[in-house]
Formats: sequence, C-alpha cells, structure tokens
Amino acid sequence: MRAVSAPPLPPGVQRRKQLRKERRADRLRHLWRLLLYSAASAGLAYLLLREGWSLRQPAQVEVIGSSVVKKDQVIQAASLKFPLPLLNLNPKLLGDRLAATLPVEQVQVRRLMLPPRLRVKLTDRTAIARAERRTPRGVETGHVDRLGNWLSIPQHVDMLLEDEKLNLRVVGWHERHRPTLIELFENIDRISPSLSEIRFEPDGSLWLVTRDLGGLRLGSDQTLLERQIQVVEHLSSSLPEQVKRRRPQLIDLSDPEQPELSLPGGVKTPTEAGGAAPGSNRPDP
Repeated sequence: MRAVSAPPLPPGVQRRKQLRKERRADRLRHLWRLLLYSAASAGLAYLLLREGWSLRQPAQVEVIGSSVVKKDQVIQAASLKFPLPLLNLNPKLLGDRLAATLPVEQVQVRRLMLPPRLRVKLTDRTAIARAERRTPRGVETGHVDRLGNWLSIPQHVDMLLEDEKLNLRVVGWHERHRPTLIELFENIDRISPSLSEIRFEPDGSLWLVTRDLGGLRLGSDQTLLERQIQVVEHLSSSLPEQVKRRRPQLIDLSDPEQPELSLPGGVKTPTEAGGAAPGSNRPDP
C-alpha cells in the first residue's frame, strides 16, 4: 500500500516556521554571548580587585592624626605583609587590633580604592594629670589620660611642654586602679574643681586632696566610691563658710554614712578621725 504524502504547506505557513526557527537561533547566540561576556567581566573584575586594588609597598599606608605613633609602628602592629589585597583587610578588626596595641585613644581604618591605599587615623591619648608609680627601680614619673592609662614621658615628650598646666597628680598608679581613676575623672566637678591629688597607698587605700576641703580619706573599699562622691558633693555645698575657711585637715569617708571631720587646732567632729591626711608631712611612697 502506497503511503500518502502530506500536502505541501502554504507559503505563508512555511515562512512563519522559518522565522520562528531563526529567532530561536538568534536568542541562543545572544545567550551564549551574554554568558561569555559575563564570565570575562567577572574574571577581569576579580583580577582587578585581587591584583589592582592591593597594597604593594608601605608608601600606600597613610597614618594621620598622631604626633607620637609613626607609620612603621602601625605596619608592625597590624602585621601587614606586602603585597596585600585591600579586600582581604577588615577595617574594624584591624582598628581593634591597633587600638589594643598602640598607645592611642582611638583608631579609625579606611580602605581607599582610587588610588589603592590604606588610611589609618589615630587619636593620641591626652594627658590630664601628672603621675607617679612604684617600680622595682624606684618611683617613675609620667602622665595618665582620661581613661587612666599610663603615659610614659619618653613616649610623650611633647607633653612636657604642657606639664606645668596639669594641676592634678596621681600617686601610686597601677593598672588595677584604672576603673577607679575613670570614675574619679568623670566626677571631678562633683568632688571639687580644686582636686589636686589622687593617692593610692600600698595597702590599697585611696586618698584625695582638694584645696577647699583638705584631705579626703576614702579607704580601700572601692564599691563605696559613688556614695562617697555623693557625700563629698553634699559637704561642699553644706559646710559652713567658717569651716571651709579653716580648711579641714582630714575628712574621713571610709564609712560614708558616718563621715568624720578634723579641723586645725584639734577640733574634730563628729568623732575622732585617726591617720595623717595626704599632703601632710608624712613621706611620699
């Protein structure tokens, strides 16, 4: 039996089928071109970011804002090894590392792409008081900043010019006293604008000296410090003027609920307060 061939399609139908086939081929070619260009662009972008935006030498590291810390110290503290892709650097982690290592108060790190470089902005610690601390070699002099950090004089030679303007002295500095110093510095106006000395004795007891209230003995229990500051603030505003003019020799606040005041001439109220006030004739530690 002979197969019956299909009748030929009308010319218009054949033309439409040919056009659809050509459009599918065009779309396929465009898709391949798009994939090829995307892959090439991604590769070039990766090479640019990896190789073009990189630190190749120390000159691409900018250190600003500090008169104490030099670029070499920053590079060493950050453990930078050249060449180094910029995108491999985490500014926050790097800033935290530098702040923990360098003698500065604040660190800001930025990656700059055009031209590729690393900018490190440092804020130097500012001395607010002269200081002394005990070492195996004897008493060492220096400064402290508002966070209670020790600042050595060789590191901060420029501070010597400002030394005479610092009216506050910290005696017996130690790292463990930093939280207490921070609290005292933050409350100087409440204690007394004339606060001239903060003294930590070897036994851990704390003394303050002010020009208007004389010596303040706070004892060794630092958990009472906020309450003691409240009592000092109250005494500054409530003591009679004739008492202030005589300048008390000692105000014992080791028990802030029962403060004891000693006046020149042996007048003591409300009870006897033993011990010598800081600033008296007893020797310095």
